[in-house]
Amino acid sequence: MEEKTLTILLKSKNTKRENRRLRREGKIPAVIYGKTDSQGIIIDEHEFNTKFPVISESIIINLKSDSSVHNVLIKDYQENIITGRVQHIDFYEIERGKILRTNAPVHLKGTSIGVKEGGVLETLMHELEVECLPKDLPKEILIDISALEVGDSIHVRDIEPLSGVRIITSQDQVICIVEHRRVEEVAEVVEEEEEEGEGVLEEEEEAESSEE
Repeated sequence: MEEKTLTILLKSKNTKRENRRLRREGKIPAVIYGKTDSQGIIIDEHEFNTKFPVISESIIINLKSDSSVHNVLIKDYQENIITGRVQHIDFYEIERGKILRTNAPVHLKGTSIGVKEGGVLETLMHELEVECLPKDLPKEILIDISALEVGDSIHVRDIEPLSGVRIITSQDQVICIVEHRRVEEVAEVVEEEEEEGEGVLEEEEEAESSEE
């Protein structure tokens, strides 16, 4: 289980005008919901970006204000499609001794035999839905793909059991597969080589003609 801490301020106003003002000042408007009624909060954008270069649902965050601490997970967020800046965050408050359901990222490690032999690795799932106590929440699910040959795949059912964690995602789902290089790609390479060969032949014929 990984935990991080963010400092927050409670927000009394929740208008578009107020939110725009906060963003201009380098703040992120956000909301906490789950255990009690939703509460608007304010987060420092620089602190958030520094601590969360990659946003994940599998990291417990301790939101600290002057009067309270909230243990939360990021459940949703909005980004500006032009600047990439985070515009708003939804935090879901959890209870330490209560089972929660969230998503954990999948990380593939190693280089497969099939890829070394010219195959192509295709990743079909980047996260899995899990159920566990907060203390057992995995930062990521590591899967070793080094033994995969061309044509091999890994399903959810192939993942080794994780202590205290139940994977909710269907056991039949394919996480990744090593495929043969597509025929189109091979054809393109052959075609390029043939065109290069024709170009060299034409140059040689032109050179011979000029010599005559």
